[in-house]
Amino acid sequence: MIKAPALLPEGLRDRLPAQAEASSRVTRALVDAMRAHGYQRVSPPLAEFRETLGGDDEQTARELLRFTDPVSQRTLALRPDITRQVGRIAKSLLAHAPRPLRLCYAGQVVKLKASQLRPAREMLQVGAEIIGVDSVAAAREIVLVAIQALEAAGIGPVTIDFTLPDAIDLLAAGPLPLDADIVAVREELDAKDAGALTRLGASAYLPLLNATGPFDDALAKLRAFDTSGVLAERIAALEEIAAPIRGRATLTLDPTERHGFVYHSWFGFSIFVPGFGDAVGRGGSYSIPVGETSEEAAMGFSLYPDPLIDEGLGHMSDKERRLFLPLGHDEDVAAGLRMDGWRTVAALSASDDGALLGCGYSLSADGPVPI
Repeated sequence: MIKAPALLPEGLRDRLPAQAEASSRVTRALVDAMRAHGYQRVSPPLAEFRETLGGDDEQTARELLRFTDPVSQRTLALRPDITRQVGRIAKSLLAHAPRPLRLCYAGQVVKLKASQLRPAREMLQVGAEIIGVDSVAAAREIVLVAIQALEAAGIGPVTIDFTLPDAIDLLAAGPLPLDADIVAVREELDAKDAGALTRLGASAYLPLLNATGPFDDALAKLRAFDTSGVLAERIAALEEIAAPIRGRATLTLDPTERHGFVYHSWFGFSIFVPGFGDAVGRGGSYSIPVGETSEEAAMGFSLYPDPLIDEGLGHMSDKERRLFLPLGHDEDVAAGLRMDGWRTVAALSASDDGALLGCGYSLSADGPVPI
């Protein structure tokens, strides 16, 4: 006898057939689009030793759901992010693979706590990484692959919001030195708080608050602000990255956006879908530690499509290709139809009703006929 199920922990849930099918379809479409560009799929484990998932970093450690391994007696953690695992694979098992190394992945991640915008603690993460290079050419490819993957999954139109994670560092080290804490300045720019910037003595950075919005207008304002030319290389790079995706996505720019870009280097981007407040994906340039003193450049993106799937994206009527097989049906015909993409539901008794079992068609002597 099976007992009645208890409530699930907060932020965790069951996915019923329609959601599970849609999730599978979207995941397959996303990954297949990445593989079409030469990205090879890897599949890291759901749990690892805490240290390899970033347990020594205070911010990352706060996101780890930890437990003790009864075999090793060491602390394990459920992964909150797959990107770090891909980096571990690249610098260990694939350390000698030719660069640039293109990898992709799809799997569930688990957060210790949910956010207000995302109440789920378990979510699907799908992404791609180029290991060994973080050039403009790599950035162009990674943004284009992200858009094409979303298009293949039926997700769109999208907005791509570019950012420059190191812009404040370049300015502070050059024409606009700061007496204030640079971390505080970054935070207030991210929060778009003009008053706080003035109080910090960083009023010279106020024009950056206006260099946001539609891509071309914002970029022109950023170029006008950059009288010293310290950001000229970054501005030129953004124009190159944007060129192949004009017309395929709405482009915006927020050069001081920091949310989700703490570990990125010179380039970052967020992906938004109209009607959804939080970004459905983020990406950009970063580095992977290799040994004690060296790093390897990388470029990538991660997508979190669950909210879109929950709202009906990727869903299709189960009845469209669901075929009821009455008693005594021809097994060879049924097998051939399955090879053609039909999903069959065989009667187990004469009382089985194809319509009640969710089928849109029934197999007759002449083939599938609508129910």
